[in-house]
Amino acid sequence: MLGRFFRCWLTGTKGLIMESYSPHEIMRELTRIQREMAKGASALYDAEVKLADAENTADLVLQRSYMGATGTDKERTAKSRLEAAEARLEADLAKAEVNRIKVKMKMLESAQMATQTISRLVESEMRNL
Repeated sequence: MLGRFFRCWLTGTKGLIMESYSPHEIMRELTRIQREMAKGASALYDAEVKLADAENTADLVLQRSYMGATGTDKERTAKSRLEAAEARLEADLAKAEVNRIKVKMKMLESAQMATQTISRLVESEMRNL
């Protein structure tokens, strides 16, 4: 088993699963994670820009429709909210996209830390052989 290690993780009701990987496979996995994280940073920026634009659009629609509405204050507010509902939905969807990217980045970060820990274990195992 020179240069091999066992990675274990919990898979719901199936219990522990063990797989064996070589140092080369560990390096390949770390490289893949780093590439995904670089893509994620760019995607996060794009999603944040999209979110800012969507929120700005929703606010503009709300304010313009409020100014153009007639009736009491409550009626104007209700009408403007109805007219801005679609723009608000777009902003909410953009926010969900940002949150989804952040979760994915956090998962990649956790996977990277776990892989680095396993790499250290492999290094230790190789020294002891």
